[in-house]
Amino acid sequence: MFNVILAVTEKELKQVVQPLLDVLGVIVPILLGVVGSLGALWVIFLGVKYAKAEDPQDHEKARNSLKNAIIGFVLIFVLLIALQIGVGVFTQWYRQAPSDYPAMTQ
Repeated sequence: MFNVILAVTEKELKQVVQPLLDVLGVIVPILLGVVGSLGALWVIFLGVKYAKAEDPQDHEKARNSLKNAIIGFVLIFVLLIALQIGVGVFTQWYRQAPSDYPAMTQ
């Protein structure tokens, strides 16, 4: 219905993409460290809560909380590592891309 012509020069593309790649390159390793340390502390806290639980209901509740925390932190780690790998793949693709893209139509 609508034709949009995107005529982007290599210089304009680099001006947009390079700062994003730089920021992601700095933030992702920091996030991995922060999530790892907070995750370890939270799992230790929930483990102590699980060990101290005397009532069967509290014991079950603490066990479920511990299980959910471990699953959540594993998912966060997997997603952050996937982001780091994706940024690396994108950067490699971006650097190998031909310099003269024709106008694209969407």
